[in-house]
Amino acid sequence: MTQQQEPARTTAPTALAERAVAPDLARGAMLLLIALANAHLYLHGHPVGVRGYPDDGSTADRVVAWVLLTFVDGRAYPLFGLLFGYGMVQLARRLERSGTTVTATRALLRRRGRWLLLLGLLHAALLFNGDVLGAYGLLGLLLAGAVLLSADRRLLVAAGVWLLPVALLGLGMGAPTGPDVTAFFPSMGTTDPWVAAGWRVVEWLGLTLYYVLSLAAAVLAGAWAARRGLLTRPEQHVRALRTGAVLGLGAAAVGAQPLALMATQVWTDPPVVSLLLAASLHALTGYAGGVGYACVAGLVAVAVRDHRGPVVGALVATGQRSLTCYLAQSVVFVAVLASYGGGMGDDLGVATVSVVAVLTWLATVGMAVLMARAGARGPFERLLRRLTYGPRPAVTTTPHPE
Repeated sequence: MTQQQEPARTTAPTALAERAVAPDLARGAMLLLIALANAHLYLHGHPVGVRGYPDDGSTADRVVAWVLLTFVDGRAYPLFGLLFGYGMVQLARRLERSGTTVTATRALLRRRGRWLLLLGLLHAALLFNGDVLGAYGLLGLLLAGAVLLSADRRLLVAAGVWLLPVALLGLGMGAPTGPDVTAFFPSMGTTDPWVAAGWRVVEWLGLTLYYVLSLAAAVLAGAWAARRGLLTRPEQHVRALRTGAVLGLGAAAVGAQPLALMATQVWTDPPVVSLLLAASLHALTGYAGGVGYACVAGLVAVAVRDHRGPVVGALVATGQRSLTCYLAQSVVFVAVLASYGGGMGDDLGVATVSVVAVLTWLATVGMAVLMARAGARGPFERLLRRLTYGPRPAVTTTPHPE
């Protein structure tokens, strides 16, 4: 039979007050981890050591670097990936409730992925080579079908298989740098803004491929968790969340130690093989850390179910505007730290640049709270929705042929 097109159904965004607390809480806190993980990459003019941490830091710099490598570095982006996969399933279920077919939902997720890819390219060209939006856009394009149609068991098996690239790519993160390298990326040591922009695009292409290969497992695992409602119905999974939090964060902290001790020069002159294996272990246990942090967010959501309080409310508001707040971090870091911007990255160390990261995150939290009080969504959240759905927030559903 000839396919007939049903009338378009309006798919309004979920009211902010009706959104599940735990995913937004995790996103809001995650942005602090992202800021801390990215800030030291803007340092330049220092000899670069393990994972981009300067070799010439003070005692305070080394202590902070140890904290970051143990609890933040390589732990924030897996959490980001888990939440992205979780959000894909949440969006798909909302569309399903509105009567949208699986085919139309998959097309919409892929359209959203294409716009994220473009936003990521613009973010890299204008501000930051380490943009992750493009990677998630590409992951959305590649994995939309799997997220919607694969059985739960297949999602977990696929996530496990994708940990192999994580381990292999982790080896590369332990590769020693040359003695004359004074910026982790060429763009970070370039003062000419046009040359830096060219470098950032080239670096973004490589980093996007790296993120796609290393974070596919997190997206698939996040989709599986969303089907179970681990963060949308956390009160039903308290025991599992407790176990995940303890084991995940514990494994992440222990697995980080070899590389953290090397980066802080407690373990000096390690053999290259030891350095590579330590980096691979650090990457793998970073996934455990991402799971642990997500479980903590679920437990906090249960604990504050009847009374959020101002701190949790501020974090939730930030998570609801995570795209806007993520991009705002890059604006501040370029204006203050980048060699092609404010240039202060040449004068600071890991400890002081981490203070800049925390202050930047706090500023975005304040911005999100003000928008929440005004009842406004983030501007980039509105932009992405308009680009995804068109001028009117509608989805055209097409029934399968009989």
